[in-house]
Amino acid sequence: MIPASNLGNLEIEEAMETTRTYKIIDNSVSGYIDELEALEQAINNVLNTEKYTYPIYSFDYGIELENLLGKDLEYIKIELKRRIEDCLLEDERIISVSDFSFNQDGDSLYCSFNVISIYGEISIDKEVDI
Repeated sequence: MIPASNLGNLEIEEAMETTRTYKIIDNSVSGYIDELEALEQAINNVLNTEKYTYPIYSFDYGIELENLLGKDLEYIKIELKRRIEDCLLEDERIISVSDFSFNQDGDSLYCSFNVISIYGEISIDKEVDI
């Protein structure tokens, strides 16, 4: 028999997990970071991980970029914006992704955008081979 529990009117609040994590610099751990700095590191990690490539990650983690190679530039811009928004908005700390701008330099497309989070705003730059 399982003992009965009487919690009365106790409200259980769902708390967000802590964002404290290891700070990674040049493939080395260098202390700890949290909040805005940890979120920026998480954003860079997800944007630098090709989706479906590494079995250690779920199919929800990362971004598909390799299949954009060789496509029309306007298509790449539209699709890149959509894919960045899709993968970043999975994180509950991120409120919105906006202000996209693109600059082409040879075989590279540079994408800049802002991420609005519960900790503040972050400006992100991403280079994509085209």
